Amino acid sequence: MNESVETIPAKTGAGSQIIPTRCVIILDQELPVGRAVNAAAVIALTIGQRHPVLVGEPLVDGAGFAHPGLIPIGIAVLAASRSELGEIRRKGLETGCDVIDFPVEGQQTTDYQAFREAVAGIEPEAIQYAGVALVGQKKAVRKIVGNLGLLK
Repeated sequence: MNESVETIPAKTGAGSQIIPTRCVIILDQELPVGRAVNAAAVIALTIGQRHPVLVGEPLVDGAGFAHPGLIPIGIAVLAASRSELGEIRRKGLETGCDVIDFPVEGQQTTDYQAFREAVAGIEPEAIQYAGVALVGQKKAVRKIVGNLGLLK
């Protein structure tokens, strides 16, 4: 199956974006701590880029100093087996979630061009993921990941 699946967030009306109400990152439960943190950081950066509406207003402390805004809906970090990650990704796409995936080759290469070349040589159904994020409506996301536990 070589068809490309669009992962851009859903649009409604005159080009306005539906604001997501749930965001989760699901990581391979077998990743060592350092690789898990790396995968979550890479995925979170892409979530922020794709969904700038999810970055909250600056936080102002008692002295009036502004701290960068954070995500007001939170990001649960869940664990799944590597084999489950592909299925979660597929279900997310079918449900209309925005899916941000991080192929394992991202942690096996030393630069982005090598990463791109490595992924280009893999058939879509053979890609394995270090992590996957789902961004969408709470009910749809919960239906897909409701049985998963938090990453420990």
